[in-house]
Amino acid sequence: MESIIGSVLGRVGEYVDCQKNFQNDVDDLRKRVADLKRKRNDKVAELQIVDDLEKQVKEEVQGWLEDARRVTEIEMPDIEEKVQNVSYLLRGSLGRCVRQKIQEVREIYDRGSFPEGLVIERPPPIGITLPTENMVGEVDVKEKIWEYLRSREVGMIGVCGIGGVGKTTVMKHIHNELLKESIGFTKIIWVTVSQSLSVVKLQGDIAREMNKSLPKGRDELKRASRLKDIMETVKYALILDDVWDKFDLQRVGIPEPTTENGCKIVITSRSVDVCNFLGCQIVKVPPLPQEESLNLFLDKVGHDILLIPNLEKILKDMVAECAGLPLAIVVIAGSMKGVTLIRQWRSALRQLHQCVLDTEKDSEDQIFQRLKFSYDRLPNSSIQECLLYCSLYSEDWVFQREDLIEDWICAGLVEKSGSRREMHDRGHEILSKLENNCLLEEGSDGYEDGVKMHDVVRDMALRVKSTGPSKFMVKAKVRLTEIPEKDKWTEDLDKVSLMENEISYIPINMFPKCLMLSTLILKRNVKLKQIPECFLANMPLLKFLDLSYTGIEALPNSICSLKNLTTLILCECRRLERMPSLSKLKALKKLELDGAGLREAPEGIEMLENLEYLDLSAPKLKVIPRGKISKLSRLQYLRKIPIFSTDIRAEEVARLNMLECFDGIFDQLKDLSSFVSKLNHFGRPNNYWLRGGVDHDDEGVVGGYFGEFNNDDPFRKVALSDCKIGYEDELVLPDDLRTLWIEGCNTVADISIFLRNLTQLQTYDLYRCQGIECVVSSSSSSSSSLTAMNNLEKLGLYHLVSLRDIVKVEKTTASLAPTISPHIFSNLKLLIVTDCGPNLKKLFPCELLQGQGLQNLEKIIVEACEGMEEIIGWEEEEVGNQTTTPILISLPKLRLLGLQHLPKLKRIYPEGGVMACDSLNSIHITNCPKVKRIPVCLGRENGQPSLAAMKDISIYNPNKWWESLEWENPDDEYVLLPFIKYSGDGDNTWVNIQYSCVDP
Repeated sequence: MESIIGSVLGRVGEYVDCQKNFQNDVDDLRKRVADLKRKRNDKVAELQIVDDLEKQVKEEVQGWLEDARRVTEIEMPDIEEKVQNVSYLLRGSLGRCVRQKIQEVREIYDRGSFPEGLVIERPPPIGITLPTENMVGEVDVKEKIWEYLRSREVGMIGVCGIGGVGKTTVMKHIHNELLKESIGFTKIIWVTVSQSLSVVKLQGDIAREMNKSLPKGRDELKRASRLKDIMETVKYALILDDVWDKFDLQRVGIPEPTTENGCKIVITSRSVDVCNFLGCQIVKVPPLPQEESLNLFLDKVGHDILLIPNLEKILKDMVAECAGLPLAIVVIAGSMKGVTLIRQWRSALRQLHQCVLDTEKDSEDQIFQRLKFSYDRLPNSSIQECLLYCSLYSEDWVFQREDLIEDWICAGLVEKSGSRREMHDRGHEILSKLENNCLLEEGSDGYEDGVKMHDVVRDMALRVKSTGPSKFMVKAKVRLTEIPEKDKWTEDLDKVSLMENEISYIPINMFPKCLMLSTLILKRNVKLKQIPECFLANMPLLKFLDLSYTGIEALPNSICSLKNLTTLILCECRRLERMPSLSKLKALKKLELDGAGLREAPEGIEMLENLEYLDLSAPKLKVIPRGKISKLSRLQYLRKIPIFSTDIRAEEVARLNMLECFDGIFDQLKDLSSFVSKLNHFGRPNNYWLRGGVDHDDEGVVGGYFGEFNNDDPFRKVALSDCKIGYEDELVLPDDLRTLWIEGCNTVADISIFLRNLTQLQTYDLYRCQGIECVVSSSSSSSSSLTAMNNLEKLGLYHLVSLRDIVKVEKTTASLAPTISPHIFSNLKLLIVTDCGPNLKKLFPCELLQGQGLQNLEKIIVEACEGMEEIIGWEEEEVGNQTTTPILISLPKLRLLGLQHLPKLKRIYPEGGVMACDSLNSIHITNCPKVKRIPVCLGRENGQPSLAAMKDISIYNPNKWWESLEWENPDDEYVLLPFIKYSGDGDNTWVNIQYSCVDP
């Protein structure tokens, strides 16, 4: 009894003490939380300078950062709110919680020392899968290479053959198979060397493929020593593609393969001498035999061509003329697509035969003549010139389609028409023709997909321009440190490209006499700081000048004498702060200053009466004097223009009636609204990007390429950042808006005010808006706002800490039945919800799926929502009122379900429900330990489970989690096992999930 009384008295004493010292304890907690927050910020700052190529954050550090964030950013604000509202009598109870939190904060703070560092070595991936074409005819070659790869005696392998015979293709297939079979290798490395071998670049490329870094600078010896140390730690297979020159492995820092280290090096080269110099075991890639050549030709031209009477003999003769070279077969077949008249085939065969008549067997000239045949068959000289233009760029350069077409337009290669969009349409036709003829092929630079020129096709193009009345001088990416000598600058030059070199200066006495020169490309010579006055003085017909990504600090005054100059590109010339007056450049049509260092608009810009394209997105440029832009009446493209009430008035831009693309920044919402109102009166551009408030340049977050002149899918976007909005009369938006991005607008509570009359809205993103509790409410949203939601295709919700509901189903006063539009989100394809705080417990109510809502939803991505308990569930009032009849939840088009770091998630669909999602083929689940059922219902064929379209299930939870899942049918678990991809315990693992609405 005494112990009970003592316990009670102790608790009472503790309560009284907590009440008495309440304010002191709260102040102590505030101080400790502030200290913890500073410590966390220090750790985050320290991690930002870590070389992420080599290191990864320790799991214990990630856990500590998350604990510190939880306390400082989530729990402490909640405690502060309770402190403000607590009554005097309840301060003791809250004080006990405060003391507990003080102890927790102390423990978290003490855990944050990490004397052994924050990071560990990142285990490098074995390699990256390469895109491949179908392999034909190289089966014997492939088997021989595999034999040498497995052999202990052979360390160096040389794959040789003339250009276009298929060396790279066979090695790409072997590379990808090595990733799967590996045969003991811990690292598979692919590096394309190309024509101009640079030891420094080769060292860097190899190190990058191994996720390592080398000493900065050009000290080959130090870099070689470091690279050697790196490579000696792994058993590697190194594939060096397209090697032209002899080189010393030791000079690069590549350890020589031996029987002891088990490493392999494979070289592909046109030169047997190069492979012999390196001591390679030679494997020659022979031409294709006739039958396989014919099959490849038919694959490209179309097998239905065999239906043409009497064509078979001509067809076989044409294939024979291709000499078994896969590239020649593909390109020539491409040039014959759509040809159905027998006489056209006979004529083409005679031309091809004449082209190759005097060609020596096994010479590089035989591939040239066959490619030249396809070039000659292009419909007109304009398309030919577009192809030849691509050879000005360095080998293996990947062109973004829109950028390439822009260059063609600026070079005058696309027929002039009324609008820029029409010229882009024509450019796409030309591009399709070159791709269909296989003279350009798909390519990727690792970030974006585009087109590229096969190096052998490029060789052909440069040979074409080596003769004739107008010539090219192309020395792109060949490690030039000086400008070519004066005698190289001949009077018959038409185009010169010296891009991607290391040219640091142009002599002051360099005075080339190039009276026919139309194009000069010096881009990406980052060390080039100035251009002498005399250098441009004798180039009277120069039309296209590209100085982008150079270090130039000023333009020479002689540029004003270029009366025929139509294009001046100065992108990323960050040191460029001065420009002479441009008033005399009357022919100028395009001026691009994206990323230049200018602080003021170029003098005389208002005199450029023919200017059609103006990019003024120079980061230091803040003011453009009033009246200058309005005089440029021919403008079609205008980008990154600051519009302030004291500078450019909205009317200036609104009156540019030829404007097709506009990107403007408004610091005041009233200016944006005024601008939109005037556009409604004068007519608006087909593509626009209007930015209100602080410009965060959210291209990387929201996506989308501004400037595509695509009539089928125009770019129409408004981005509002850190604005004080929330009053109905403050904001006017274009009624044809496609994308709306709202960031940091914390005064917003009801987002429906933005959606009135936006019937064409497709993408809606909300980021870091702290006041938003609900996206759609069935009672408060107007009918016009709901119409916008019905048409929406993508909804992104990011860091909305107060969000409670995406769709709030309200009850009417007259009835307890919920009211909700049956069509809401009926066109939604992609939903992304990231870090939306503790209050969002359910993604969607079941009621939403009773009508047509979400019937087109293809992808659901939910990440780091700590309060999320259900993906689809009943409203609280409905729980317990359901019948025993199973509820069908149908998502017929759902293909991807991604759930990451949802520690409280219990259910994906409600108890007693059946989730029908027959299109689901990918499930990614990371750190969702409480989930017990996943929405996989396999169909049945002959009584056995049917896999349908399932591609993969990625599980980043412990294996035992999978074993604990509950199944509708026990057989389903075993059928799905081959698709499972585990990755450790996964507590801090993130999965990169494709956000695109369509299949990649």
